[in-house]
Amino acid sequence: MDTAFSEIPLISPRALMPLLGRPQSPLLLDVRRRGTFAAHATWIAGACWVDPERVNEFASSRAPGEVVVYCQYGHIVSAEAAKVLRAAGWRVQKLAGGIAGGEVGVDASEDIAEWACTELPKVHKREDWGLTGLAPSRWVTRARPKIDRIACPWLVRRFIDLSAVFFYVPPSQVLAAASERGAVSFDAEGAQIAHLGDGCTFDALLHGTGLNTPALNLLATIVRGADTGRPSLADASCGLLAISLGMSRIHSDDHSLLEAMMPVYDALYAWCSAQISCPVEAAKKGQP
Repeated sequence: MDTAFSEIPLISPRALMPLLGRPQSPLLLDVRRRGTFAAHATWIAGACWVDPERVNEFASSRAPGEVVVYCQYGHIVSAEAAKVLRAAGWRVQKLAGGIAGGEVGVDASEDIAEWACTELPKVHKREDWGLTGLAPSRWVTRARPKIDRIACPWLVRRFIDLSAVFFYVPPSQVLAAASERGAVSFDAEGAQIAHLGDGCTFDALLHGTGLNTPALNLLATIVRGADTGRPSLADASCGLLAISLGMSRIHSDDHSLLEAMMPVYDALYAWCSAQISCPVEAAKKGQP
């Protein structure tokens, strides 16, 4: 374990894992050098990339908050970025081991073994979907969303691209709007991302980005049951369908509907995470 920057607080992969995808999670910054970032196919779910040469600009461009930074191995690059952020008033932690989980011959073997015990979910770059990590992605789908067209934006915002932009347009205009706006089309006839086999677009998005965690897979079952008319797939599917239909009656503006439904999916994801981590305890807490 290197000690040159030991004054920077560390967070382990195990401690970071339950924070991913939460609305109040620390901002997660990938500060790998541009060449390193370009050479690798993934980033940690929920992270946004910032050129380490421009961290000072980033730090001063918004109000300071809580942030976790990581580079390839968790050494000098992330430590230097952390120092810049801390000097600007941010509360900073550095991910121990970086995205690679440490460096053989530099980090202690016992540390590398401990970091390897937790595999953080990663997003696979998809240039065909505009998911490069270098610029905000753009997405377009049919207006008046219910299930899939809200669940997918939630997944993108929480795990794939915090800066993503969404457009809702009439069904007949989805493909043209995608072409005109440089956006990826989803959950529409002829869209780039659509229902996958017996699954829904949410399943296709998980599969296409490589996101595969027990909690997200459980949430996908709930979404699938609500979206494809198979509520028996999960007990919560009926509730999600009822809330989605009710919310669509309250909100006539599609973006307002999306904002209103974000906490619903946050709550469902928190429930799914609890079921996975401790199903017996979760069941007890659910009793009246």
